[in-house]
Amino acid sequence: MQYTMAKKLYVGNLSYSVTEESLKEYFSQAGVVESVMILSDKITGRSKGFGFVEMSTEEEAQKAIEMFNGKELESRPITVNEARPREEGANRFNRGGGFGGRSNRGGFGGQRNNW
Repeated sequence: MQYTMAKKLYVGNLSYSVTEESLKEYFSQAGVVESVMILSDKITGRSKGFGFVEMSTEEEAQKAIEMFNGKELESRPITVNEARPREEGANRFNRGGGFGGRSNRGGFGGQRNNW
């Protein structure tokens, strides 16, 4: 008996009005949807315009890519491809300068009690 792992897909260029429920319904045309997650901004709660859909089999995931990549969903052409795993230990803000790393400078760019 061969066990097939569920396959996670990246879905980009989503309209801000797309919900997890509507995305699940849309992708169910390709097969069984195990989970859906649309990322949202922590402060505003507004969608970031992308998310992840996990299909139950690799075959269904491939079918979803073929069916939906470049197709319009709520008047926007969506991007659908295989999700890449997160890099272990990588700080998403540390890209050669910027905001990366930990420091004792405080949350707003410097020691604040210098008056």
